[in-house]
Amino acid sequence: MIYNSLKKNIQKHVQLSNTELETISSYFKPQVLKKKEFLLTQGSICKFEGFVLNGCFRVFTIDKKGNENTLYFATKDWWLMDIDSFMNRKPSNLNMQALEDSKVLLINKADKLALYESTPIVEKLFRIMSQKAIVAWQRRLISNQCQTAKERYLYFTNTYPNIVSKLTDKQVASYLGITHEFLSKIKKNN
Repeated sequence: MIYNSLKKNIQKHVQLSNTELETISSYFKPQVLKKKEFLLTQGSICKFEGFVLNGCFRVFTIDKKGNENTLYFATKDWWLMDIDSFMNRKPSNLNMQALEDSKVLLINKADKLALYESTPIVEKLFRIMSQKAIVAWQRRLISNQCQTAKERYLYFTNTYPNIVSKLTDKQVASYLGITHEFLSKIKKNN
């Protein structure tokens, strides 16, 4: 039952038999996190890829001055991980914090490699998902370079209203790369 969302998400990318879906699901382990609890902290090694069953996560880094810089948010049916740390076994630059009580399904690297061997179509699945993630990152980079802060704010609030409702203004400002005060001005003039 808890794997239904994962199976539906997988079916969006590749068509698999029920047996293949059950095999894939069996490699994922559920984990529950309380509000403000960390799934990953900066400096530790990311040992998982995660699929959000419910709740919301903020993925961010803290710079040398202590400023928080939000890379993305992950809510129901989203994936989260630190690909660099996961693949290269190096300390993460990221923090992943539950913004509300949340539940995720996690797969570790050894199990993912075993899954590639037992169910070869999984490599195609993760390749397609990786390509889609790269497209999203590229669009975000272009947006940050080519749009004003107001345009970025309007796009974010219109595209992800269910996420915005879970966030503080400080978190939204961190995601947009602006100060909390500047976000207040944008909202006041909108």
